[in-house]
Amino acid sequence: MINIKVKFVAQWLFVLFLVGCSSHGTPELSGLSPKAQATVIKQYGGTYKVGNPYQIMGRWYYPKEDYNYSETGIASWYGEDFHAKRTANGEKYDMHTLTAAHRTLPLPCIVRVTNLENGRSLVVRVNDRGPYAKDRIIDLSKRAAQLLGYQIQGTTKVRVEIMAKESRALKNAILNQKEPAYEKPVEKYESVKTKQNVAAGKFYVQVASFIQKDSALNLQKQLQNLGQTNIATAEVNGHTYYRVRLGAFESEQDANAGLWQIQSQGFSDARIITE
Repeated sequence: MINIKVKFVAQWLFVLFLVGCSSHGTPELSGLSPKAQATVIKQYGGTYKVGNPYQIMGRWYYPKEDYNYSETGIASWYGEDFHAKRTANGEKYDMHTLTAAHRTLPLPCIVRVTNLENGRSLVVRVNDRGPYAKDRIIDLSKRAAQLLGYQIQGTTKVRVEIMAKESRALKNAILNQKEPAYEKPVEKYESVKTKQNVAAGKFYVQVASFIQKDSALNLQKQLQNLGQTNIATAEVNGHTYYRVRLGAFESEQDANAGLWQIQSQGFSDARIITE
């Protein structure tokens, strides 16, 4: 109970720090609970909205809540020209955070974007409208485009999928409605934590550790669309544990992006390890 209280207080102190120190746009919200994200979003002028049908360059668009949304098409990105300007839901755009613009999805919502040209995947928050160029289905922030590996070329083919549970939770938090609980694996975890080492070597995101191999295999299957996963075994106090990991990553920066994806799906105990 003490650890839970300490974690809660630390998270809210972090929220207050974000709110107090950023002057360019809405800060990065990775790793925060939906309630904490909602606090920052509203502090920066953001609201939840779907919007009315609208017309751009002779074409009509019909915003709606579509929690089954999945689409393949071309992604672009936007940066300096829009930095610190208001997004469609009232936030301030920050090209250094993981956000995106979409023509019809509710604002904000959470989507997973997969670069079909290199296999990279990233979770971002949609808080703006656009793009309206032919065949483009999403406009990502500059930082998101960098992590997905297409900033230099400008566009790439992607698959965009809404994360229904996370999007509903964020909506409910902004509207002060009851927040649905995240589903986490129910299993006994290791009592000791792996020491995080940022020295040279391969980086991994350790998601969870189980005493039952079947539980580890089930979680690995759930995470397979996020990239390469593996299960490592470890002997701790005479017991064998099965550690589910995402990676390997070549750099700590890439590992941090993977960690954000995992934590945004409710695995708050995930951490970076190296070998």
